[in-house]
Amino acid sequence: MQMKVYVQTSTASMPEIIRGSLLVRNGKKMKKWTEKELIELGYKIENAEITNVDLSTESYCCADLPISLNGDGWGVVYGGYCLGKGGTSYKIDEIEGSAQGMAAILTIMRIVGVDRLSDMKGKYVRVATKGWGDTVKIIGNIIKDEWFDYGTFFKKEED
Repeated sequence: MQMKVYVQTSTASMPEIIRGSLLVRNGKKMKKWTEKELIELGYKIENAEITNVDLSTESYCCADLPISLNGDGWGVVYGGYCLGKGGTSYKIDEIEGSAQGMAAILTIMRIVGVDRLSDMKGKYVRVATKGWGDTVKIIGNIIKDEWFDYGTFFKKEED
């Protein structure tokens, strides 16, 4: 079986339109949060340093982007979403990926403010959390009011 690889060198065919408070990317909607909205919903905004980032298929052969974050007296690994399937136990023609998984990685890199995944280590982000024991689901740029939310990024249209 022959594997085809497509490389896109232009973002012209990847529309990004802001409609109201939703970021629409290739027909998929992600909530465009603001710090004010998050605080009004009971989230606490804290700063965190990215201490490690990895693209891995160690977790059940599911491609994941675990990002280790350290805040003031706390630490968490942000991620846990399956961005593709593969790994060393898969045959080449069994590996699966998606444009949406790649878009998630690139959007996170944009939020962090880097052009290389490996440059994320040592950078700072903000996290929105509802307190002790709550999962960090939303991260934001350290200065700009720009946020990434895995939950709404992968939310299906009918939800």
